[in-house]
Amino acid sequence: MPGMGRSVQTGNSLIVSTFHTALFHQLLIVLLVVALCAIGFNIVRTVQYRKLKQHGQDSFPSMERFHTPEPAARRILRIGFGGLWIFDGLLQLQSAMPLGLPSSVIQPGASTSPGWVQHLVNSGVSIWSNHPIQAASATVWIQVGLGLWLLVAPRGTWSRLGGVASIGWGLVVWVFGEAFGGIFAPGATWLFGAPGAVLFYCIAGFLIALPERAFATPRLGRIILAGGGVLLIGMALLQAWPGRGYWQGRGGTLTAMVQTMARTPQPRFLSSWLTSFASFDAIHGWAVNLFAVIALAVIGGLLVSGRRRFALVGLIALVAFSVADWVLIEDLGFLGGVGTDPNSMVPMALLFVAGYVAMVRVPAETEVPAGSAAALPGGGTNWWERTSLSYVTRTIAAIAALAIVIVGSGPMAIAAVNQNADPILTEALDGSPNTLDTPAPHFALTDQRGAPVSLASLRGHTIALTFLDPVCTSDCPLIAQEFRQTAQRLGDQGRRVDFVAIVANPIYRSASFTNAFDRQESLDRLPNWYFLTGSVLALQRVWNSYGILVSTVGAGAMVSHSDLAFVIDPRGHERDVLIDDPGPSQTFASSFSSLLLSRIDQVLNS
Repeated sequence: MPGMGRSVQTGNSLIVSTFHTALFHQLLIVLLVVALCAIGFNIVRTVQYRKLKQHGQDSFPSMERFHTPEPAARRILRIGFGGLWIFDGLLQLQSAMPLGLPSSVIQPGASTSPGWVQHLVNSGVSIWSNHPIQAASATVWIQVGLGLWLLVAPRGTWSRLGGVASIGWGLVVWVFGEAFGGIFAPGATWLFGAPGAVLFYCIAGFLIALPERAFATPRLGRIILAGGGVLLIGMALLQAWPGRGYWQGRGGTLTAMVQTMARTPQPRFLSSWLTSFASFDAIHGWAVNLFAVIALAVIGGLLVSGRRRFALVGLIALVAFSVADWVLIEDLGFLGGVGTDPNSMVPMALLFVAGYVAMVRVPAETEVPAGSAAALPGGGTNWWERTSLSYVTRTIAAIAALAIVIVGSGPMAIAAVNQNADPILTEALDGSPNTLDTPAPHFALTDQRGAPVSLASLRGHTIALTFLDPVCTSDCPLIAQEFRQTAQRLGDQGRRVDFVAIVANPIYRSASFTNAFDRQESLDRLPNWYFLTGSVLALQRVWNSYGILVSTVGAGAMVSHSDLAFVIDPRGHERDVLIDDPGPSQTFASSFSSLLLSRIDQVLNS
C-alpha cells in the first residue's frame, strides 16, 4: 500500500515552526494596521482642534452620537461574545491546529451524520488539509478580529456590522467545523453540545445587528427566552427517546462519552471528576437520564412562560445545570490541544442571561442635550469635525478590527479556491529537497518508440526524472500521476520541460515496458514524455549512478526501488533531489506536485 505507516504527526516541527512564522508575519501586518489607524486618529483630532480654534473655543463640548446608554442586554451580548471570539481565536494558536483539527475534531464530529453532511464537511476539510498553515493562521485573526470589533464598537453602524460579520463567520464554522452542530446525527443530545456552540454565536450576532430600538421593550427578551425554552423542551424529548443508549448505564452512550473525555490530556483533578461521574452513571444511568429529561423539560417550560419570576427560576436552574454539564460531560470543551471553543454551555447560558435582562431592563428614554452636535452653532458639517474623542477612537478601532479580520479572511479565501495542496506537506513527510548544482550522471537508453535518448539529447530543456516499475500496482502509478499533474499545471512552460521515467524493473525492456505501463494509465499521450529502458547492464549503470537501489523479491515477481525524483537544468546539472514516495492520501500527491512544480519553476526562471 502506498504511504503505509507514513503520516505527518500533528506536532511536526516543520509545520509548527512554519505556522508560528506565518503568525509572526501576519502580526507585523496587524501592527502596521494599528499604526496606520493611529495616524488616522491623529489626523482627525488635528482637524477637530483647528475647528475649535476657528470658533475660539478651548475645549470641544461632549457631542456623542448617542445620548442614552447602550441597552444592558445588548452590552452583555456584545462584550460576552466579543470575549468568546477572542478566546476561541487564541485557542487556534495551539501547535496541533494545522494538522490536528481536521482529523481530530472536524471529521470525527461529522462521522455519524448523513452522507450529504459528511460530503459538505469534507469539502471544507479538503481546503484545510491542502493549506493547513493558511487556514489555521487565518482562523486566528478572523476570530480575534471579530472579538475586538464587537468590543471596541458599542454603538451605531460599525457595531451592527460587527454583528453581521459574526453571523457570517459563525455559519461557516457551524456548517463546516461542527457539521451543523450534530443535529442531523442519530445520537444528537443537548448534553454533548447540540445544536452546536457556534449557533449561539450566530444568534448573538443577529441580536447585535438589530437596531437598538428592538431592545426598547420587553418583547425581544421574551422571544429569546421562549425560543430557548422551546429548544430545551425539544432536547428533553430527544433525550427521552428510547434506543439511543442514554437510558443505559454501563456500556451506555453517556458513560462512554464521559470515559472518553476523561482520557483527554488535562489537569488530573478534572480527569478524576470525570472518571467518578462515569462510574456513577454506569451504576445509575437510568436515573441520570431521567433527571436530565425532567430538568430540561421543566426549565424549558419556565422560560416559555414569559413571566419574570418563573423565567428567573428557570434561568438560575439552567445556569447551574449548564455548569455541571460543562464540567462533568463536556470537560470544559477546550482541553486536549485541539479544543476550539468552550463548547455550547457557556455561550448558551450567556445568550439566555441576555434574554432575561432584555425582558426586565428596558432602557429609559432621555432628551437630547442642548449642547449636542445638532444644536451647536457653526458646528462642522462632517462627522469627523464634530464628534467626540471617544466616538472617533471607537470608530477607528473598529476599522482596525475589520482590517484584522481581512488579514485572516484574505489568505482563507485564496486557499479556498486553490485545489492544489501546499508543498510543505510533502516536505514535512519526506524532508526538504536536497539542493545541488553538480553535473547529472549520464544515461543513454531507448524510449517507448524505440528511439535512442540520452542526457545530451535533452540538453537545453529542464528535466524532471524518476524511476518507475511498469507492473507496480501501489506506489508507481501514483508517482506517475504526480508527474502528470505537474506537467498539466506547467501550461505553456511545459514545452521547455521533459519528463523522463526510467524503468526500475530489470525484467521489462523495450516495448514491453510501454505496454505494461499503458495498463497503469500511461503518460505517453502527454508531450515531452520519455519512458526509457534498455539492457539490464545499461539500466544497472543508470540506477547506480543516480543512487537508485533496486531489489527483486520472489524471482522477479516483485521489485522494490528507491522512490526519488531529480530536477536537471538545461545545462545538464542536477539541481534538486526529491523523495517521491507517495504519502498516505491524495492530498500528499497534490502536495508533491506543487513541490516539484516550484522546483521546476525555479530552474526555468533562474
